[in-house]
Amino acid sequence: MKSLLVGCGGIAEVHAEALHALDREIAAFADIRPERARGMADVYGGRAYASLSDMLEKEQADVLHICTPHYLHVPMAIEALQKGMHVVMEKPPAMTGEQEKELRQALSGAPGQLAVCFQNRYNPANRRVKELLEKKELGEVKGARAFVTWEREAPYYTESGWRGTWKTEGGGVLINQSIHTLDLLCHLLGDPRQVSATIANHHLRDVIEVEDSAEARIVFKSGAVGLFYATTGYCTDSPVLVEIVCEKGCIRIEGDDLLIQGEGGRREQIHFAPAAHVGKDCWGASHLLLLRDFYHCIETGKPFALDYTQACRTLHLMLAIYESNRTGQSVCCE
Repeated sequence: MKSLLVGCGGIAEVHAEALHALDREIAAFADIRPERARGMADVYGGRAYASLSDMLEKEQADVLHICTPHYLHVPMAIEALQKGMHVVMEKPPAMTGEQEKELRQALSGAPGQLAVCFQNRYNPANRRVKELLEKKELGEVKGARAFVTWEREAPYYTESGWRGTWKTEGGGVLINQSIHTLDLLCHLLGDPRQVSATIANHHLRDVIEVEDSAEARIVFKSGAVGLFYATTGYCTDSPVLVEIVCEKGCIRIEGDDLLIQGEGGRREQIHFAPAAHVGKDCWGASHLLLLRDFYHCIETGKPFALDYTQACRTLHLMLAIYESNRTGQSVCCE
């Protein structure tokens, strides 16, 4: 099974390293900066192209990895799906509701599967919590809170050529960094029903037009209430913190550390070493686990669990947060 990769920036290195560790062949790389594609081809093997279309025309492969700027995700995924390929897409799964509908329509008639890289679902601590909640060991979930406090300075935006604008990034901290934490809330607490939220730019008003901070109150269909805060205006990339309050106790995830507090003074503290350390710690180091699962599903003909429908639950919540800020009203997430 051969793979192709388009977009040869930082996150592409994570995909390439994971595929190399899984002993998967990358037949070719494409980037509008040809020297970047050549550089990755020199390291990992394969050929280099200056455009996706040229690569798809000349290469026969099974899977396309999309590691490009946000505004290119959906059109590139559609192009690959129409050629019968499977697709691995970095977040976000779309920038707008219109894009989501276009991609969903393309998927409905396509033989290939599509995976969205919400890799933090595969982090060992998060998998343990998911199992604990499914077994209802601490009773029903009453609520949760989540904090993302990271640092992004001006060069991160100005040197990228696409970050920091609504047209090409589609937003700021919400669509780029903290969408992973929104996804964890959906993964652990279920379908969101209603959200009331605001966004702001406190830190780089003269550099970017998108938000560097976002806060939201989310009501889930179960009745659980989630509070969410994210910023890139901090002094460092702190571990993401998620706390879940249940009827019979409390769960706290902070990076790779898990604390479970139950009835009768029960207290369990676990540090999980990353199962597959590829990428920055703040990203979550589980791309390899996600990709191994996806390729296994392709080869066995099984549906991949983290498919577009699952990813769009998080996407709808994200878009509802932006809409709530725009209107000043509570917004339905369905």
